[in-house]
Amino acid sequence: MKVPPPSPDAVTARLCAGLRLPERVHGQERRETSPESPLTAAWGSPAIALRCGVPRPAAMRPDAALVTINGINWFPYPADRPVTYTAVGRQAYVEVTVPAKYEPAGDVLIELGDSIKATIPEKPEGRL
Repeated sequence: MKVPPPSPDAVTARLCAGLRLPERVHGQERRETSPESPLTAAWGSPAIALRCGVPRPAAMRPDAALVTINGINWFPYPADRPVTYTAVGRQAYVEVTVPAKYEPAGDVLIELGDSIKATIPEKPEGRL
């Protein structure tokens, strides 16, 4: 499964490398990503894909509507029918692409959220 790794700075890369991701997400087995990278992960087919250390979403504005699930703020994109969610307000941005087959996407985000919360600290209050 092709999942292009992001190119974060060294501090962000270290945070992302510490993510302890589950072997199964939404009942789907973890699979190899190409190129292999500690910043990416995938599960199932079509793949639920995760990329840690991505840049701040270009489409995210200060007044963007966020989805909060179990204490993590997610920026959905595109807004009308989100396919990609980016965890914001953390010291590293984590992007999760959820194919329509796995709706509701919130179930996937709940399963991945605990790993993100345990590893990637929040930014100072009010910073996205």
